[in-house]
Amino acid sequence: MASDSKSAAAFRTIGEVASTTGLAPHILRYWESRFPQLRPITRAGNRRYYRPDDVALIERIDRLLNREGYTIRGVQQLLARDTATPSSSGAPPLQAAPAVPAATSLIAIRKLLADAIDADLT
Repeated sequence: MASDSKSAAAFRTIGEVASTTGLAPHILRYWESRFPQLRPITRAGNRRYYRPDDVALIERIDRLLNREGYTIRGVQQLLARDTATPSSSGAPPLQAAPAVPAATSLIAIRKLLADAIDADLT
């Protein structure tokens, strides 16, 4: 296969990426329309060339959609959040991080409701 002889930094065609990832080329083209972060270089005749970062993003999208159960909208939001706040490690942010402020506000609401119920009973 041609991609086996290429260096890790070489650009890949859509066929090479499809055979490497096991995804059909039409899926890759669809993902380009749904995920603005995925933008391969296009040459004459709309021939796509994927950079190593593009291939890594495709593998991440595939993992999130097909293994972790995210929806397309969920992956879009996750990638948008990652783009807005890039992490130094390149790893996806933990899901529990946004829950801490929500948990604090829910505890405060629960306390307000408990105080209101106590006031009504007395």
